[in-house]
Amino acid sequence: MRVLHAVTLHSPTHAFGGPVRVALNLAKGLRERGHEAGLLALGEGFADPWPTSVEGVPAKLFPARRLLPLGFSGMTSPALLASAGRLVRDADVVHVHLARDLVTLPVALAALRARKRLVLQTHGMVDPSEKLLAKVLDAVAVRRLLRGADAVLHLTPHEREGLDAVVGGALPRSLRLVNGTPAQDERPAPSGPPRILYSARLQARKRPVDFVDAAPAVLAVHPDAQFVVAGPDEGELPAVRARIAELGLGSRFTVPGALSGSEVLTELRRAHVYVLPSVDEPFPMSVLEALSVGVPPVVTHSNGLARDIAAAGAGRAVAPGPAGVAEAVLSLLDPAENATASKSARALAASSFSMDAVLDTLLDVYRGISR
Repeated sequence: MRVLHAVTLHSPTHAFGGPVRVALNLAKGLRERGHEAGLLALGEGFADPWPTSVEGVPAKLFPARRLLPLGFSGMTSPALLASAGRLVRDADVVHVHLARDLVTLPVALAALRARKRLVLQTHGMVDPSEKLLAKVLDAVAVRRLLRGADAVLHLTPHEREGLDAVVGGALPRSLRLVNGTPAQDERPAPSGPPRILYSARLQARKRPVDFVDAAPAVLAVHPDAQFVVAGPDEGELPAVRARIAELGLGSRFTVPGALSGSEVLTELRRAHVYVLPSVDEPFPMSVLEALSVGVPPVVTHSNGLARDIAAAGAGRAVAPGPAGVAEAVLSLLDPAENATASKSARALAASSFSMDAVLDTLLDVYRGISR
């Protein structure tokens, strides 16, 4: 089976975050099972020659052009738009990681026109919005695509309700597909001073400043603790640096910027606890990666993985804000608590979020759809 995965942007800094990681994980898994899977996306930040594959997945990357000052939504490529019809015709299934942007919408529309089997996966990026641009795109393309796709994949019941609201009724072909993570080697037993990691985009919704503000309470009990704030900047880096300086904690914090996939795993294997203090996070890949390595995560109650983590004893789910984060981190720095949570984290990743289970479900979707 020939499967084309289309996503908005791939870059060395992984600026687009989880949807790219999901697309790559699925494509790699499909290739391991004997299918032809490739990646289509904008590219940005690569030196010549541009890559023709990403982590072993054949990739067609088009230089990104920023046409409008709207972040990722304002990026596109005239060459990609001109090639979209030809690229989708070569695929048996077109799997679009859909956002309201000028990349995934045109590719999905091209697949619909070519009467290709079309699977949409929205990753929480398409939800009810009062923004004028969102309303225009919904009227012009989004509703048509959601209604016309052979399958629409959602992560959580909340996301499904949002998609129903966008189209104004229940989607007839909506299916749940959780994110999966490849199996990873277990981290070594934690040693040395406590090391607490944040590794995600530095944007307001992810609340990296809450991570910084939790540090003094942790340091009051563990004065040798180290904190790492890693990830590409999406507007919060100045606030993070300013708060670290205000608290006088420059010697306790490392801010390395964006990390590659292998560098993230290296940091996870050094960490005692992983923290993602964001609110309304649908299904974060960074937390799944932490679970797979055996690093207990701290998330807020609105995180899509919070109930699974709490039920399994694999970490902690807390109210938003630095106080809850600090209390949870301190509890997980107890060696016995950490060891128990670490074992549960790996068991949860293997039983509920393994790539094998996700791929089995996805292939059933692919085989079950036809025009």
